Amino acid sequence: MEPFTKLSATAAPLDMINVNTDVIIPKQFLKTVKRTGLGVSAFYDIRYNEDGNENQDFVLNKPEYKGVQILITGENFGSGSSREHAPWAILDMGIRCIIAPSFADIFYNNCFKNGILPVTLPQKQVSALMEEAKATPDAIFEIDLENQTVTCGDKHSYSFEVEPFRKHCLMGGIDDIDLTLQKEAVIANFEKKLKSEKPWI
Repeated sequence: MEPFTKLSATAAPLDMINVNTDVIIPKQFLKTVKRTGLGVSAFYDIRYNEDGNENQDFVLNKPEYKGVQILITGENFGSGSSREHAPWAILDMGIRCIIAPSFADIFYNNCFKNGILPVTLPQKQVSALMEEAKATPDAIFEIDLENQTVTCGDKHSYSFEVEPFRKHCLMGGIDDIDLTLQKEAVIANFEKKLKSEKPWI
């Protein structure tokens, strides 16, 4: 997993609430177990027209928001089913940080496990950042995980909370497998002892 420390990038304003995981990655794209390749299908039903061409009204299709790494959106982002494909798809689009007033719990946890920083801020602050992204698409937003701040020029500077263990893992690029491997020697010793004491298992 790629570490997340600081990010300086442009942001897209996805001015929607209750964006559920079926909107983020529809069920027909859940057949794969690979974490890559889903970005092209992210937000499929609102990103593309029925003929398969891009919906030019969808914010992430607009030229000024192509390639953004930060998504600013509404409350209850990531609700619905617990599919981990949702953060996989968002990350595969190149988005490393999502700012919202609130997230669905499982989606929030899955973001950390996949290298995405979900930032929760009060509605008033999210609205201010969203308006900035709308008014100035080339504005640079700076996300500093170590100091837990979101800034944009001299106009906006906000602090956010993050659980210390999640922060440690994200900054170190440590996923669940890495955490397990840190105990590899302990696990090996346990298995050796168990085999010696209970060889019939």
